[in-house]
Amino acid sequence: MLHISKNRIPTTKKSLNRPRLNDPSHSKPLPPLRLVYAESFFERLIGLMFRKKPLENEALVIKPCNSIHMFFMFFPIDVIFINDEQRIIKSVSHLKPWRIVWPVKGATAAIELPVGTVQEYDLAHGEYLFL
Repeated sequence: MLHISKNRIPTTKKSLNRPRLNDPSHSKPLPPLRLVYAESFFERLIGLMFRKKPLENEALVIKPCNSIHMFFMFFPIDVIFINDEQRIIKSVSHLKPWRIVWPVKGATAAIELPVGTVQEYDLAHGEYLFL
């Protein structure tokens, strides 16, 4: 499950530098989404291209990534860009096919979400995402 918070939760070496959700009262749960990771060059290049069905209950985490294109896409998506601290530095709602999001300064990953997620869960710049 993904969580969002305005406060950064410290990491430890034991957690492999991934934030741990220690205090659920300070975070807002997002819908349960199956995370699919695109980390190789080919996986990042293809992403969601040519896929016919829109995202449902899943998100694509593209890392490393600081920009995306919507070429050969058949449905809109929401996308958030995060930095090394997993802080949201840019969010885009209802990104339509055949559009481009130019490089986002400081972004190290992009998370492609079902359309409407950014608005419904008020995902805002400066909040922390916990994967």
